[in-house]
Amino acid sequence: MAGGAAGAEGAAGDADTLLRSRSYLVLLAFAVLLGVPVSAAAFGFLALVGKLEPLLYHDLPRGLGFDGTPPWWPVPLLAVGGLLTALCVRYLPGRGGHEPTDGFSAAGTPALTALPGILLAALATLAFGAVLGPEAPLLALGGGLAAGSVRLLRPGLPARVYAVVGATGSFAAVSSLLGSPLLGAFLLMEAAGLGGPMLGPVLVPGLLASGIGALIFVGIGSWTGLGTYSLKLPNVPKAADPTAAQFGWALLIGLAAALLAAAIRWLARRSRDRVEVRRLPLTVLLGLLVAGLAVAYAQGSDKPATDVLYSGQSAMGPLLSGAAGYSVGTLFLLLACKGLAYAASLSAFRGGPIFPSLYVGAAGGVLMSHLPGLPLVAAFATGMGAMSVAVLRLPLTSVLLATLLIGRDGLTVMPLVILAVVVSYVATAALSRPARPQGPQAAHGPQAPPAPTAPPHPEDRPPHPPGSAHPAGP
Repeated sequence: MAGGAAGAEGAAGDADTLLRSRSYLVLLAFAVLLGVPVSAAAFGFLALVGKLEPLLYHDLPRGLGFDGTPPWWPVPLLAVGGLLTALCVRYLPGRGGHEPTDGFSAAGTPALTALPGILLAALATLAFGAVLGPEAPLLALGGGLAAGSVRLLRPGLPARVYAVVGATGSFAAVSSLLGSPLLGAFLLMEAAGLGGPMLGPVLVPGLLASGIGALIFVGIGSWTGLGTYSLKLPNVPKAADPTAAQFGWALLIGLAAALLAAAIRWLARRSRDRVEVRRLPLTVLLGLLVAGLAVAYAQGSDKPATDVLYSGQSAMGPLLSGAAGYSVGTLFLLLACKGLAYAASLSAFRGGPIFPSLYVGAAGGVLMSHLPGLPLVAAFATGMGAMSVAVLRLPLTSVLLATLLIGRDGLTVMPLVILAVVVSYVATAALSRPARPQGPQAAHGPQAPPAPTAPPHPEDRPPHPPGSAHPAGP
């Protein structure tokens, strides 16, 4: 105990010394300087994705002579997107960035040489309709640009300096993506596991860059008329005060979300193991599967295929405002098709898992709102929170995401969201626990390793170019 207390006092002393140092003031100045170009680059990436989506889905078929978008249009679109993504992962440095089946990760920054491949893979994923979000490539863009620039200008600095600078760039890149710079900063803080006496010194430059980034997003969006590309839910109905029945439904939503997320994760990881062996053909095949699910949903529900395609970031608002137009059967079909498309996209494409998890949770909440005694807004928020924590494993961020997106009524539904998030978090941990060894291995200890299998054919082995950034393990 004494040793631990002494260690804590020493760490606190180090933090105070760092805060008073001239180098820390230089770091804060860097945060301001980096926040501007990094946020502008992040805005440009989101704007490019925002322009490519309607260009490929709506404008291109009309340019080819069709009266509108044919029902089968997602099929060639996702086939081309899958091929481009697979080529980026296989042949470009960085292997397309973070492996999305590993969940959300804010650790590490890619090399500058890996950024083109990461961004191209993300564009092929997001713009062509795969079910992933932009947060992972934005983190790579912000962290890679910031840390890489400082490495070029000031080589030989301690590794922790580059790590803090990279985290600062990541803060700036996602400053307004989730609707609030504070929420983006909280997401990165919890995901990176920052804590202890050094939390403040590490977090302050990131918060500063995040605030600067939010101003840049608003300024550029207003100047260009493109908007801010942040997650917002307009026209949210007023929430009623929670009741005892609603707490019971929140418990059920938490359990259902944990089970659904476990099924999606299992499917994605099983598919990923096969994709890694046959990257090109299986990525195209899974792209066709996503397209087929979108077409089947559109034909079976008379709703747009875009409910299944893309991350769901821009579709959550219409889902909430138009919830009355979705029957129970349509919502079941949407959950099935979106969930399967999400699993397929996780296993082969490149992007982030946050927005699809929020959309799946929101759709599940709208479905649950048909139950007696469960209002729409409460079900919508608890569904988002429970599903996001089952995917991200970040309980505090999941509560904030679900409640802040609701707006001024977020505090009203917060107790329900907290209960659903806690239940989903604990259930997800229980479902993810590795099975105990059984049979002779459990009784007598580890056995001799199995005979090695033949190595894969060189054409099937994923390349690892020198200097490339490899995704972190789970």
